[in-house]
Amino acid sequence: MKKNFVCICCPRGCNLTYDSETQLIKGNFCIKGKEYGIQEMNMPSRMFTSLIRVSNRKDTMLSVKSNKPVPKEKIFDIVNEISAIKVAAPIEIGQIIVKNILNLDIDIIATKRIR
Repeated sequence: MKKNFVCICCPRGCNLTYDSETQLIKGNFCIKGKEYGIQEMNMPSRMFTSLIRVSNRKDTMLSVKSNKPVPKEKIFDIVNEISAIKVAAPIEIGQIIVKNILNLDIDIIATKRIR
């Protein structure tokens, strides 16, 4: 069985093919593409980004991200977890908003300063 997907490591966007019989990745033009393909087949993960409401600022949202890539199957669990969270200003860039979310050893951090 073969699986096709696009590498997201650089703007080139190589079309990768994984062959389950040979367990080889083909179509990459650089080593990053091969590493990405292996990682994508074994444990796909993505950086998580979202918005959280700021309770003491009307119509203000705080942009946040994960400090590490999140396993793809946990993304919607994290969305559900942070959907009820509200934070109060002031907030600094890099401030930890949620520590060790879902016991994944991943923190959700602020990417915006709000005074």
